[in-house]
Amino acid sequence: MPDLGKYADAVLSAYAVSIVLLVAIVGLSLWRGARVRADMRAVEERTRRDG
Repeated sequence: MPDLGKYADAVLSAYAVSIVLLVAIVGLSLWRGARVRADMRAVEERTRRDG
């Protein structure tokens, strides 16, 4: 790890915030994808039942 000197706190906190945001974006995308998939299954079932 390079010596960051007086900027170590700023750089490391920026990395930490970036990682947290990336993890949150991926988590929300997976959660929303699962929700949309479940909604699509419900619509398909309703269409098969009514059709």
